[in-house]
Amino acid sequence: MSTPLQEFIQTLKEKLNIVDVASGYFSLEKRGATYWACCPFHHEKTPSFAVNEADQYYHCFGCGASGDVIKLVQNLENIEFYDAVKLLAGRVGLEVPQTGFDAQKTIEYKRKRDTILAILKDCAHFYLDNLNSGKADEHIKYILDRKIPSNIVRKFGLGASLNFNDLPIYLMRKGYHEQDILDSGAVNSVDGRLIDSQGGRLIFPIINAMDEVIAFGGRVLKKTDFAKYKNTRETVVFNKSKSLYNINLLKKLKRSQTIREVIMVEGYMDTISLYQAGFTNVVASMGTSLTQDQARLIKRYTDTVLISYDGDAAGQHANMRGLEILKNEGLNVKVVPLPDGLDPDDVIKQLGAAGYSKCLDEAMPLIDFKLSALGKQYNLQKSEEKRKFIAEAIKIIKTADSAAEQEDLLKSLRDKTGITYESLKRDMNEAPDTPKPPPNAAARGSDSGTIEDKASRFVIAAYLFGARYCGEIPIEEVPFTNGVHRVIAGYVRSKRMLEEKIRPAELFEFFEESGGEYDELCRILDFSDGDKLNGEVAEKYFFDCVQKLRDNAVDREITSLKAAIDGETDVGKRKIMAQKLQTLILSKRKNRTE
Repeated sequence: MSTPLQEFIQTLKEKLNIVDVASGYFSLEKRGATYWACCPFHHEKTPSFAVNEADQYYHCFGCGASGDVIKLVQNLENIEFYDAVKLLAGRVGLEVPQTGFDAQKTIEYKRKRDTILAILKDCAHFYLDNLNSGKADEHIKYILDRKIPSNIVRKFGLGASLNFNDLPIYLMRKGYHEQDILDSGAVNSVDGRLIDSQGGRLIFPIINAMDEVIAFGGRVLKKTDFAKYKNTRETVVFNKSKSLYNINLLKKLKRSQTIREVIMVEGYMDTISLYQAGFTNVVASMGTSLTQDQARLIKRYTDTVLISYDGDAAGQHANMRGLEILKNEGLNVKVVPLPDGLDPDDVIKQLGAAGYSKCLDEAMPLIDFKLSALGKQYNLQKSEEKRKFIAEAIKIIKTADSAAEQEDLLKSLRDKTGITYESLKRDMNEAPDTPKPPPNAAARGSDSGTIEDKASRFVIAAYLFGARYCGEIPIEEVPFTNGVHRVIAGYVRSKRMLEEKIRPAELFEFFEESGGEYDELCRILDFSDGDKLNGEVAEKYFFDCVQKLRDNAVDREITSLKAAIDGETDVGKRKIMAQKLQTLILSKRKNRTE
């Protein structure tokens, strides 16, 4: 019997079309009965991400990402199950039940998350009221000195912390429990006393794509030994590596226009200065090294990222790993050259919007930037250093995406070093390839595992996707040993008994995404593409696989029986076991000759 929550989830899914939902995040192309796109979860040039409208699930044949419409939104938005349900329910006008999220742990998580979001929202209003209270003279002076107009102050929700004591008192009077206040990250405990974690600072609310305040950044206003900027600590709602400053306004921008490119800066003031100057397609990494989650977050809005960090080449070079992460997620990465010593905010103030636009026009592809940064590390007037530079430059050029790009870069290297093009090309061809990590598909592909794993996987996939030859052998007669395969077999049997349609999307509810069972389900879904289960070759392979599974089951029984005979001291029992063993051996021989 289904629970009220299960009934609600089923109703929600029935009102949704995964194709419509997916189309709101990326472009789909219909080929046959399936919709295709480049996978939003890994870098690829040829679409291998399939959205199955009939069965309402998605599956990437490259990296194995799979799930139903709720899982899709969870992964695209980087949110929890409950939040994805809430988001989708709002889309179709359903009210999410307040109870029924079955596990007590989930109920507590929801309560904690909702409470913390409420606390942070109240904190944002508290800081804003402080800014407008007439008591925030230093904060107002800073805003005026930085020439931030009032409309921008309001748009970004800037606020003021006047001291360390008022915020905890305010929150306690609002009726929040002390532990929840501490868990929000807005307040710390020092020697048993609650204090504002951003005490005395100018406040920058950090808001997620769902318009929820999830944390705060703060800037000191006086010279101090403390860090100039700091964020509230990570909480159940804030993970710095998965967040970008100003993503909420970028999402609103996407609703009104196509975003060709996103400008990535490091900090709050860079973001605000660019936004104020008309560059509204800007986000900030908040000083953190760029992560895969941030790359995927950006990819929802654009395929091109312009990295606009400080003009210090050494500082930009230190972020090279992060730029590679962006590139590996399929983003076209360009680096914006800024005058040495200046950050984007400085450029806007000194050169204006036109000056910054010129910097954007000069943005160089990542590979060109890497060569430029490399060149600044060597003195090419010294033979030894020039040779080292050439060796390192050739390694970089060899990673170029095309022969034409390699040729162009080699010619530039020739002009820079005076070495002939032919010599450079010969050295490049002889240079070892840069090792690349194996793609996810290699780790979880449908052809991985033992011979029995592969056989069992093919057989269960044939039953799941209704291959015509499966009817000749009842699924009950196949000895599956893999737990996931047994669960799927049980699902198929129950659907047949009830004469209901088999829907692979329903299987996502049976397995935890973080476990190996979920990965195994994704491997099985690889067989849903094309004619892998069709034709005479597939049919013969199916029967061979079934026989393999049966033989292995008998082999295990024989091994077990031999061990039991060796340990049995009763002569009568040993005789009975021996007869059973002989029957199994003869049965196996007979099966092999048929």
